[in-house]
Amino acid sequence: MAQKGVQLDRETFSCSICLDLLKDPVTILCGHSYCMNCIKSFWHKEEEKKKIHSCPECRKSFIPRPVLVKNTMLAALVEQLKKTGLQAAPADHCYAGPEDVACDVCTGRKLKAIKSCLSCPASYCEKHLQPHYDAAPLKKHKLVAPSKKLQENICSRHDEVMKIFCRTDQQSICYLCTMDEHKGHETVPAAAERTEKQKELEVRRLNIQQRIQEREKDVKLLQQEVEAINGSADKAVEDSEKMFTELIRLIQKRSSDVKQQVRSQQETEVSRVKELQEKLEQEIAELKRKDGELEQLSNTEDHNQFLHNYPSLSALSESTHSSNINIRPLKYFEDVTAAVSETRDKLQDILREEWTKISLTVTEVDVLLSPPKTRVEFLKYSCEITLDPNTAHRRLLLSEGNRKVTLMEPTKSYFDHPDRFTGWCQVLSRETLSGRCYWEVEWSGEGVYAAVAYKNISRAWDSGECAFGFNDKSWSLHCDTNSYEFFNNNVHTDLSGPRSSRVGVYLDHRAGILSFYSVSETMTLLHRVQTTFTQPLYAGLRLDFYGDSAELNKPK
Repeated sequence: MAQKGVQLDRETFSCSICLDLLKDPVTILCGHSYCMNCIKSFWHKEEEKKKIHSCPECRKSFIPRPVLVKNTMLAALVEQLKKTGLQAAPADHCYAGPEDVACDVCTGRKLKAIKSCLSCPASYCEKHLQPHYDAAPLKKHKLVAPSKKLQENICSRHDEVMKIFCRTDQQSICYLCTMDEHKGHETVPAAAERTEKQKELEVRRLNIQQRIQEREKDVKLLQQEVEAINGSADKAVEDSEKMFTELIRLIQKRSSDVKQQVRSQQETEVSRVKELQEKLEQEIAELKRKDGELEQLSNTEDHNQFLHNYPSLSALSESTHSSNINIRPLKYFEDVTAAVSETRDKLQDILREEWTKISLTVTEVDVLLSPPKTRVEFLKYSCEITLDPNTAHRRLLLSEGNRKVTLMEPTKSYFDHPDRFTGWCQVLSRETLSGRCYWEVEWSGEGVYAAVAYKNISRAWDSGECAFGFNDKSWSLHCDTNSYEFFNNNVHTDLSGPRSSRVGVYLDHRAGILSFYSVSETMTLLHRVQTTFTQPLYAGLRLDFYGDSAELNKPK
């Protein structure tokens, strides 16, 4: 208990500015006591800024500057405490280091500031910050994390806090600036401008995060591609060796040649994929770093610092890589195996003639063959599709050589057939779709569902899952005058894109890619599906309103 009492005495006779025992103590008019030099230094700083004199603790102002007289009673008490050996400052003080923000009120060895006030502007330790929590006028001040850049918030011309942002000149200004050099400019409160820029920053962060996700997905696909290349190449080498061992000595030499070419091409393709993978990983790292910088900027509480740093950090460089890397299981080295198998049964002279063919199948391996990008490229895969009357709902009228379908109110006199849709007004194509195919749907009226489906999709209304896109056997794009929607396995996805009465559909069955495009003067991708198709597919159309029509066109 005695020790506790001594501690209280030491705190009672400590200066709230330097936090040490009072030296030449003086008591000012409000009743608070300070070291003579501490309060003089404090008032000297106030004179330079505001021409006033106040108490560091209660903030009461004095005009004129009070005359300081040594408090002899306090001085005697302090001397008595010094004789007890307790003159040292408390050991738990956290003094400011070279990298810290120091308290502006402390004199002598300054304590570390815990907050900076944008209104004062000054930085305060825990003790000197207390008036901002106690005094009503100070409670309205804006407190932020300790900052060494508070002077940057002061107008160099008017010595006022800059709380306004000039949009015309893109800089922070004070109120007086709006009356002279910035008169007539578009100005807003700095906080309001911060809010607007914060929204833009969040959009940029979202863009970065989306790009990170895309790049991570691309890296994963590329890794899968490396495994596929290696697996296919290994199998091609193994099969080729088995077949070549059945041939004569000359064929064995050719086997060695094929093996060498396959390995060489394998190394080339794997190297190309890994190089792209490394570039994407570097881009991911850069995007994450950029996102970290933007997050740090976003968390800045000082509006002016935010606006000062914003232009240099908000810009985002364009990606140097394709945002859509589509990995498709292509032929790889299977053609090598086929060519060797065919050659195995031929004579030596035929083998010599076929050697060029074998060599070419190795070098023509194309791992990263992307989907077509231009209309000319799409037209290479255009196919002519007709509709199957045996699948058409009774309200659907087929015309134009079974390429056009119209929803009619009278029921069409179709004969019964197990493939006919009896629920939704749908129809499938007569032709099966395999390999790469491209076709277009021209529609009019309220809208159309352009789809692909397996043949074993349910046809009956009572199944509840016969509609295109509402089961795992079909994929459907719904187009109307206002929107686009994609459906698969009863999952609905809203899409955006330019409105058009023509929709392009691209299918790569083996690669598991299905893409829908809005077609006008240009082609705009609406949605792309990457999956595995387990059965042959058929083109499908669905209409919901009487008078609506759709036609399957072979692009020209």
